[in-house]
Amino acid sequence: MFEGVHTALVTPFNRDGSVDYGAYRALIDDQVAAGVDGIVPCGTTGESPTLDFDEHEKVVATAIEAAAGRVKVIAGTGANSTAEAVELTRAAQQAGADGTLQVTPYYNKPSQAGLEAHFRTVADIGLPVMLYNVPGRTSREIAVETIVKLADHPHIVAVKEAGGSVDRVSAIRRQSDITVLSGDDTLTLPMMAVGASGVVSVASNLIPAEVTALVREAREGRWGEARARHLRLHELFETLLSLDSNPVPVKTALAIVGKVEDVFRLPMVGLDPALRPRLETVMRAAGVTW
Repeated sequence: MFEGVHTALVTPFNRDGSVDYGAYRALIDDQVAAGVDGIVPCGTTGESPTLDFDEHEKVVATAIEAAAGRVKVIAGTGANSTAEAVELTRAAQQAGADGTLQVTPYYNKPSQAGLEAHFRTVADIGLPVMLYNVPGRTSREIAVETIVKLADHPHIVAVKEAGGSVDRVSAIRRQSDITVLSGDDTLTLPMMAVGASGVVSVASNLIPAEVTALVREAREGRWGEARARHLRLHELFETLLSLDSNPVPVKTALAIVGKVEDVFRLPMVGLDPALRPRLETVMRAAGVTW
């Protein structure tokens, strides 16, 4: 149910640091117009660690209201406390979310048994769950064996693979029929070649139509076209995830094209001004205009 392109939305802030809900709705309208399959509010790209509980719930509710059933909304409601993840997920369910993105609990480094119990507890709420494997941020990998076990839960339906490994996608798909989505724009095409069904994309904040076309070409078996598009966009994909910590590059890019303010919440700060020309050069090479 979560195949295709799902944009990991940024959270726009006003100059005073408050959430800019007007800009947020406009971003969602842009995503719908570009043909994405879904949006993911309050993930890593949405600076969710800097949102308080009330803001988190309002951002999710606003995304659901703005999407108005035109695209799926997969709410980022994970936490390193199972009780907090349950609370946020229940709120998203009541607001009308189509699913929940559940990040690996971070910092406390639970065992695989702990991870399994955590995800099953959240899934028991009844909202479709997309697991989120991102060991670079959580210091704990969801083992392939654990994913295979979790796939037997009726509400655990997908996994976002952001561990940088195409081999993991092969291993997961070999042992289960759970939907796999790339969590890294640079790996979308190679992961789809071995069985992934799309991407939870950072770059699609900026170029939603391009990412949508890439995934559509791959899903339709038009591999030559998909490869040509991937190679044309690869430097932008790479730059948005390497120039600084996500979401600093992509949010800066959106500010450059006039979609959001260049505002972050501590401990995130703006892009080093010395790096901005590099970002602009790569954006222009990928066909982004402003």
